[in-house]
Amino acid sequence: MPIGTAFHERTFPLCQSLNYREWSGYYTVSAYEVHHEHEYNAIRNAAALIDITPLYKYLLTGRDATKLVNRVITRDINKVSKGQVIYCCWCDEQGKVIDDGTITRLDENRYRWTAAEPNLRWFHQNGLNMDVDIEDISERMAALALQGPTSARLLKTVAEAEITNLKYFRMTSGKIAGIPVDISRTGYTGDLGYEIWVDWKDAVKVWDAITVAGRQFDLHPTGMLALDVARVEAGLLLLDVDYTSSRKALIPSQKYSPYELGFGKMVHLQKDNFIGRSALIKDEKQGVERQLIGLELDWIEIEALYERLGLTPSAPSQTSRVHVPVYSGNRQVGKATSTTWSPVLKKLIALASVETAYSKLGTRLQLEITIEAVREKAAATVVKMPFFNPARKTAVPV
Repeated sequence: MPIGTAFHERTFPLCQSLNYREWSGYYTVSAYEVHHEHEYNAIRNAAALIDITPLYKYLLTGRDATKLVNRVITRDINKVSKGQVIYCCWCDEQGKVIDDGTITRLDENRYRWTAAEPNLRWFHQNGLNMDVDIEDISERMAALALQGPTSARLLKTVAEAEITNLKYFRMTSGKIAGIPVDISRTGYTGDLGYEIWVDWKDAVKVWDAITVAGRQFDLHPTGMLALDVARVEAGLLLLDVDYTSSRKALIPSQKYSPYELGFGKMVHLQKDNFIGRSALIKDEKQGVERQLIGLELDWIEIEALYERLGLTPSAPSQTSRVHVPVYSGNRQVGKATSTTWSPVLKKLIALASVETAYSKLGTRLQLEITIEAVREKAAATVVKMPFFNPARKTAVPV
């Protein structure tokens, strides 16, 4: 049975919809109001406060901490400085992705590692005979995502920390309401935003300080439905939806190389040996069969398909995680994994995995849609990702 996070005593009274889901054993709010429209608008137009405590969190310390991190991930941690955060993936011996997450270099040999799924055993297995201490701090550390255009101004009013000059994917330490916190300029919305890391026992005090200060910045507590729309607009993948961990794969086609998921830039083959390197050298040299792409659907054609039956389509409010076929003519060439209506772009968009030959920008494909239990095909075009990429995401906030 799920349990509440460190913020549950605050989020539960606010959740008017009683719309919850389970995330890593915790109750997580899907939408606070009956509809998540205001929460999505907070992400894109104001400030959104999101409880991300259910993330798995690990602390790695010791003389060989850097050595272990470099052995597991595909990126070169030696290029990462203290106070820097990186997004990365890690693979099995066959070069297939196990999971993805962020790593914050807190000190020379001190790292905070987040993951979507449990990875403690994997880290321990690869740290045998190393001088490294691996702690699962998931139940000791709470986390909030503060996202949106007014998030920086809000944070400046409430945090005793250097916010103005905090660069994208960097972190700083400070205090909120007298409570020590780490603040990273990161997030899962593709917008200006921050993530706040705080000791579990002090989490509510930090929530209260942010919400009081947030009144003048139109702050909204925000749930997973709004976040799901935003992350698709940002072209960000979700494990178990857009790809399967190689640990859970039942057949070879369910396993993915980083080069098939758009993670190629995160594979540093020139660094010392790491898990999966030999297989990834082959992938890089020979190419891979699939590519992750962004699709923009032709809404006018969708309207026409509905009109044949005397119906009018409505823009879907929630992201669909149902996989649907993608075609080139009469041939299936892949599948869409996440499909959503983008309120900010006024377009129906999708993340998809297709054969490499059909992944070039501008390629015309078709996405299967079902109308009155009849399968139809709607035109779709391969477009550049991320779909939404505002300058404020990485610029110095004003």
